[in-house]
Amino acid sequence: MRMFVAGQEAYGDFEFAELALGIDVDLFRGPLESETDGERAAREDAARDILADLRADAEAGDEIAGWDALYADALTRTVPFLRAVRAHRAGTGEAA
Repeated sequence: MRMFVAGQEAYGDFEFAELALGIDVDLFRGPLESETDGERAAREDAARDILADLRADAEAGDEIAGWDALYADALTRTVPFLRAVRAHRAGTGEAA
C-alpha cells in the first residue's frame, strides 16, 4: 500500500509520521549513528527551541501542537535504547 501525506509519498512509518505531524524524528531522537559533541549540542538546542514553541502554542489553545509536543518529547527518550540495541547487535554479529 502506498501512503501519501499532503501530496508527498511516505516510504515508511517514520517518514509518514514526519510528514503527517511535521516532526523531524532525527532532530528529537538523534541519529542512530554517532555524532560529534558539537553536532549533538546544536541538534539538542534546536530541538529544545522547537519543543518550547510547540508547548507555547499548545498553552495558547493549539491542540495539535500539544500532541506534537508530547510526541517530540517522547522521541527524546528513545535514543539510549535504540543505540543500545544497535550496539548490542553490532557486537553479537546480528544484523542491525
